[in-house]
Amino acid sequence: MGIREKILSIRERIERSKRNAPELNTPVLLVGVTKGVGLERLREAIQGGLGDLGENRVLEAQGKISHVQEGVQWHMVGHLQRNKVRDAIQLFHLIHSVDSLRLAQAIEKEASLVGKEVPVLLQVNLQGKTAPFGASVDSAAFLVKEISSLKHLKLSGLMTIAPLTEDPEKTRPYFRRLWELKKALERENPSLALRYLSMGMSQDFEVAIEEGANVVRIGRAIFGTG
Repeated sequence: MGIREKILSIRERIERSKRNAPELNTPVLLVGVTKGVGLERLREAIQGGLGDLGENRVLEAQGKISHVQEGVQWHMVGHLQRNKVRDAIQLFHLIHSVDSLRLAQAIEKEASLVGKEVPVLLQVNLQGKTAPFGASVDSAAFLVKEISSLKHLKLSGLMTIAPLTEDPEKTRPYFRRLWELKKALERENPSLALRYLSMGMSQDFEVAIEEGANVVRIGRAIFGTG
């Protein structure tokens, strides 16, 4: 199966999963994660209708973005170091991985210098000590309030990474917990609009959608051999 066919198949699976998510009333955004993917396969994916691409590293993104057509939106889906923020705000349409106030403030500082509003997601760690990045659930309310007060950041939702497992059903509680956190934060902050819930990857995106995801980040199922 070629890349175009894989994209079509994934979109069909997304639509089937949406039918099992009665509370999900928005389109699901498919972000193709291009970590380690060469330009030829990248262009094939774009020609196959993939308009949103995700990168884990700023340097790798810089080497690709200048070689692809305009109209593609790029997402920062990996851990963002503060010393890469200046480049990141110029490269990416949406930063999924803001997980601390210090990082948010670094983005605010650089964005203010160029007069740009930067959409971001708060990355939440639901795995505890086994996950290296992400804000704790207990700190989420504080961070939402602080990030929302920054003039040049637009807090647009939440993101999480579930544990890697062969059984996607084991990830369901993590996705459900992020959905519940989103709802709780919105109740506490009536003016808050957490538009995106970014969760689910190649192995578990269907379960994630059933639990409310409207952004899925898929690499292997598009560009891999599986």
